[in-house]
Amino acid sequence: MNYEQILYEVSDAIATITLNRPERLNAWTFHMGAEVRHACFEAEHDERVRAIVVTGAGRGYCAGADMATLQSLQTGKIGEEMAAGSSLQASEPGDPSVPAVFRGEYSYPLGLSKPVIAAVNGIAAGLGLSYMLYYDIRVASDRARFTTVFARRGLIAEHGSAWILPRLIGTANACELLFSGRTVDAQEALALGLVNRVVPHDDLMAVVREMATEMATLCSPRSLRIMKRQIYGDLFTDLHSAIMESDTEMVACFSTADFREGVASFLERRPPRFRGS
Repeated sequence: MNYEQILYEVSDAIATITLNRPERLNAWTFHMGAEVRHACFEAEHDERVRAIVVTGAGRGYCAGADMATLQSLQTGKIGEEMAAGSSLQASEPGDPSVPAVFRGEYSYPLGLSKPVIAAVNGIAAGLGLSYMLYYDIRVASDRARFTTVFARRGLIAEHGSAWILPRLIGTANACELLFSGRTVDAQEALALGLVNRVVPHDDLMAVVREMATEMATLCSPRSLRIMKRQIYGDLFTDLHSAIMESDTEMVACFSTADFREGVASFLERRPPRFRGS
């Protein structure tokens, strides 16, 4: 598949999606959004892929919505902008148990069965930040910067970010970032819990690929799939239900090929060869 505004590559069980409008700091368009969604589901359905990495080309990760998109909203020409991205249709998740809330325009990464890692190489602003919140893990270059910016543009917390941001960094911190619209650097983002790790800029992709490779080669795809469903599904349930489901899933593990392989590889002191079943 040849994309116009992103790059897509599969190598060593890792699918890498690169936002590719470097001259605009990878500012988001409806077309880019459609391409990223399409690529994510390509990776989801590709049996070779066991982890997904999203990063940006050039100096920026994603500087938010493209100004042409914002201007089209003001002039009432937003239909033209949306039509530009509507021709690319992504396959829906194969698992019918994925709830509708995890199939949304921006929330769908939560419904993918494979881990999604953001490699934040530069500015992540507005929509560039909101979209990233739905990835599983965020690793930042020491040059990365983050801002919600909404309040400074006369906007509000978009696409459910007022729900997910407090769950990542706490309510008080979410209020402060949303209400001020100020920019934080990578180290402050780490202290807030907005990112998992901060690494030297030149080491970013090597570190992220190492993390993704560990998941792809040392971890059971079945385990990752079920744990991801547990983590996000349990946000909507109570402790008793979460315990009951986890107990059921644990018992189910005992008869799987991946459990047998996990034990055998440990006893035989060799790397596992998981099949995901």
